[in-house]
Amino acid sequence: MDHVSAEAGEYPTTERSRVRRRHDRGSHGRSDVYAVLDATPLCHVGYTINGAPYVTPTLHWREGDRVYWHGSAASRFLRASDAMPVCLTCSIMDGYVLARSAFNHSINYRSAMVFGTARTVEEPDEKAAALKYFTDSFFPGRWDDLRPMTTQELKATSVLWMDIEEATAKVRNAPPGDPEEAHVPVWAGVLPVRHGLAAAEPAPDLPASIALPDALDALIRSGRLR
Repeated sequence: MDHVSAEAGEYPTTERSRVRRRHDRGSHGRSDVYAVLDATPLCHVGYTINGAPYVTPTLHWREGDRVYWHGSAASRFLRASDAMPVCLTCSIMDGYVLARSAFNHSINYRSAMVFGTARTVEEPDEKAAALKYFTDSFFPGRWDDLRPMTTQELKATSVLWMDIEEATAKVRNAPPGDPEEAHVPVWAGVLPVRHGLAAAEPAPDLPASIALPDALDALIRSGRLR
């Protein structure tokens, strides 16, 4: 899986990716885009198939300047998307921003929009390696503890990737933007939204002798989603 691994620098700014509103919130910096992609497990991938738009949610992972996602090999979207231009987005809501007027209400958020050309991983060993990286990037060390994937399971799973050609990150992290209305007798401020894993819930048929792995316990306590 050879690909660019540039952690510094910026993506090119084009008509497709440039920030048109609130330039102060936008960035084309690789590190800013990576920070959003790596913070959330869920993305949405947009395709155009037979002239119609489709957006599908899925889990994604990043290796350097390359983003991977997966799904069922039976998916008509994934089968049709090889060599197709796609747009992949991630977003994280960090809080409701309540101002003194309805017009000035907002949200604090982090988002990324990346563009590239979808490619399908065809070679079985490369696909298995990608899925191992995927699993361990969410749950460190888990792949080697699992029952080995069968040939049929591997065949039934599609893995796609794209090298990021253009990208934009946008972030809002601020109080209400109406200090000139501080005299209005209405509560204003931020209602934070927290993201994190809760206590593990064992499967009903899990033998009592099998404890939660230390790596999963550490992940839960870390406050991260991945």
